Amino acid sequence: MFLADINFNNNIVRGLLRRKGDLDVVRAQDVGLEGQEDDVVLAYAANTNRILLTHDISTVPEFAYARVQTGQFMPGVFIVNGLSIGAATTELILLAEASSPEDWHNIVAYLPV
Repeated sequence: MFLADINFNNNIVRGLLRRKGDLDVVRAQDVGLEGQEDDVVLAYAANTNRILLTHDISTVPEFAYARVQTGQFMPGVFIVNGLSIGAATTELILLAEASSPEDWHNIVAYLPV
């Protein structure tokens, strides 16, 4: 369901897995994406139908919307900023449980919602 960007806070990832052990979340560095540009990371997310988790408000939205504008699949992006680890973990689990990945196709969402 989720792909955590290379610079995404690993404490949030650990919190997600601690609170919901069956949550499908992988880290970019664990799938060979370390050092890759945002467009490559988004392409991987699209190919694996994973919502991208990131803190990057400066470049990821631009690449995400470029995918949408050119008709490429964009599975969704959650930009997490200004939340504590606990609050980010709670929001992401709530979103995972209350929605399906398809609900986020072509959407860049800023958390907190």
